[in-house]
Amino acid sequence: MADAARARKVADRIKTLIAAGLDPIIKDPDLGFVTITDVRVTNDLQHASVFYTVFGDEDQRAKTTYLLEANRGKLRSHVGKQLGIRLTPSLEFIADAIPETAAHLEVLLQEARERDAEVAAAAAGASYAGDTDPYRRDDEAGDAEAPADTAAPADTAAPADTDRP
Repeated sequence: MADAARARKVADRIKTLIAAGLDPIIKDPDLGFVTITDVRVTNDLQHASVFYTVFGDEDQRAKTTYLLEANRGKLRSHVGKQLGIRLTPSLEFIADAIPETAAHLEVLLQEARERDAEVAAAAAGASYAGDTDPYRRDDEAGDAEAPADTAAPADTAAPADTDRP
């Protein structure tokens, strides 16, 4: 088995090879604007999952998915010739959900901004339920003075034992 570091290196190489070889290998004008976002290779280098995004509408995505699946063998052959390892990993193309996730996060952030604006607007005209400063302050000089003598009075001291020899 190969280690994880080698698998990452092979995955990076596969990513660049597929990205560079898409247009020369798939010579179809229906191929959309494809971006290879990530490639993950198993530690035994037998299988590679290729994540991609397509710029365009659903029809363009469907055409691009079909073309990638139809030309999977050609792309695998191209990768195998360029990699130079004993076994060429099988390729699996997976449409990446990054654009949909990003759009969903943008919607959630916009909702949060609107709620923050509502709270700020409500807080602008609000007043305190009690005093503006609910903590007690010693404003007068007499209240702030502490007694100077902190020793116990003499009459409360414990009596000495005089009965002992």
